[in-house]
Amino acid sequence: MRVMLVHPSALMYSEIFLRLEPLGLERVAAAARDAGHEVRVVDLQVLSRELLDRELVSFAPEAVGISLNYLANIPEAIEIAHHAKAASPGCFVFLGGHSVSFIAEHVLEQAGGAVDAIVRGEGEPAVEPLLAAVRDGGLKDVPGVVSTEGHGPAPKLLDSLDSPRPARDLMRRRNRYFIGELDPCASIEFTRGCPWDCSFCSAWTFYGRSYRKASPEGAAEEMASIREPNVFIVDDVAFIRPEHGHGIAAELERRRVRKQYYLETRSDVLLRNEEVFARWTRLGLRYMFLGMEALDAEGLDLYRKRVSPDDNFKALETARRLGIMVAINLIVDSAWDAERFRLVREFALSVPEIVHLTVMTPYPGTEIWHTEARQLTTRDYRLFDIQHAVVPTALPLEEFYRELVRTQAVLNRKHLGLRNAIGAMSVLGRNLARGQTNFARMLWKFGSVYNVQRQLADHQRPVRYELPLPEHRATPPGRQDLFIHTRAASHARPQADPEPDGV
Repeated sequence: MRVMLVHPSALMYSEIFLRLEPLGLERVAAAARDAGHEVRVVDLQVLSRELLDRELVSFAPEAVGISLNYLANIPEAIEIAHHAKAASPGCFVFLGGHSVSFIAEHVLEQAGGAVDAIVRGEGEPAVEPLLAAVRDGGLKDVPGVVSTEGHGPAPKLLDSLDSPRPARDLMRRRNRYFIGELDPCASIEFTRGCPWDCSFCSAWTFYGRSYRKASPEGAAEEMASIREPNVFIVDDVAFIRPEHGHGIAAELERRRVRKQYYLETRSDVLLRNEEVFARWTRLGLRYMFLGMEALDAEGLDLYRKRVSPDDNFKALETARRLGIMVAINLIVDSAWDAERFRLVREFALSVPEIVHLTVMTPYPGTEIWHTEARQLTTRDYRLFDIQHAVVPTALPLEEFYRELVRTQAVLNRKHLGLRNAIGAMSVLGRNLARGQTNFARMLWKFGSVYNVQRQLADHQRPVRYELPLPEHRATPPGRQDLFIHTRAASHARPQADPEPDGV
């Protein structure tokens, strides 16, 4: 069967700071190819819509799968589905991914017949039986599938993270993937799942708080096969288990693999497992993303981070001592006033780290979806990108965006001042010498992407597809009710580490 897999366009944040290879889609592509199908991938982050249109005709796919890890891409995905049906009559169109898993029935109805099925949960174990059912029938028996025929059995978890390996050879324009000055940059995953339960996050509800690890040998083999000199480790929290981090490091050392790495972790994990991170700095770890989320204990408790402000600041000191450049994330609450924005700017200018801001957004699958969603000021999917306000703001909306953009601009200038610009120019020169322009574009695009007029105008666009509201409940949902995967439903019985202390 001819199968085309599509990743939608880049979101607002990705226009500047990063553009990551669609690792999940690459793994689904590998699973489909291993099952004997002819597979083509079109990533609209780096390829044009015109190319997609041409290939829908020339390739004439019998099945089209569209990745929906991001809620804001749902309208585009539905439009692509309609176009695929028109361009390649008779093709089977399915959606899958993190965000659509939580609202599958609603999106299936919204698509108005353009989407035949939605895969809830992990895509790798579902794609082979799904495509077999497209050919032979029995769609309602495929685990995780929602279709007009009904619900299939519960989604299955992947047996092993060691396979299938991402089909990186199917990707075009790999030089367009980057994160910050790591240009170009590939991606890899060592683990899946998160044993914490932050109220704003849906990673733990998607995986049912399971936590699985690739084998050190498998992870190192895959790393050695990556051509790019830079790699982003996409784990929700890197190196929760120190023996796993040490095991992969030992395998990389044995193979003499040298790259530059960027990863994401928690402050308490860094403090508890400092030796692992120190070892990885010797392997090339240069950058780290820390989701501090809030500067005070009240904010951390609100988001159920289960760390203290002291933990966060000690982690920053540890990273500085190890020579790791940290990008801090803070969540902008809708209740912030001008004084709170000013204090955040003051903090950001007082530390050497990069500071990023994301706007508090209730997503389906999170606990705050059930507490905040009925206050939504918009249900336009496209605004659910952590860069727009979708609940009432204490400040008038225009003033809120003015403070937000002003703060982001101050943070941007902080890292592009004269002293930092000199350092950036050396990186820029090296990248340009290799034909890499992503970092250069990032340096000068800020004003065209982040501005008050654009963000306000986004709220005025005609809305065709809207997010559903959570169903009314007499009592808040239980945690099991939020899970996409449950351990009992998994045929694989993957290894699930015990919960962290304090959870």
